[in-house]
Amino acid sequence: MLDLAFAMTSPPGGADSGEGSLLSLLPPMIMMFVIFYFVLIRPQKKKQEETRKMISELKEGDAVVTLSGIHGTVKKLKEDTVMLQIADNVRIKINRSSIGSNKV
Repeated sequence: MLDLAFAMTSPPGGADSGEGSLLSLLPPMIMMFVIFYFVLIRPQKKKQEETRKMISELKEGDAVVTLSGIHGTVKKLKEDTVMLQIADNVRIKINRSSIGSNKV
């Protein structure tokens, strides 16, 4: 029974004061943030910038795919809308932000 009482007491030297444990958690937290930045945040920002550039450089005659999967050819461009021809005599008007990629 006495062993149980010794096991429940704090270790000598005041190692359970809290300051040491807080400082020991700081480097792993910084490393986790750095890993998240290079694995998740940075690639997403790069992809968004490429998409923004592709949308701004659209011109008539480009073959594109919308975010909903519709394949078409750009017929008219306005400031924030695009007229796509998706079949013979079938044209749809969509927002520029709805274009997902250029077809190659």
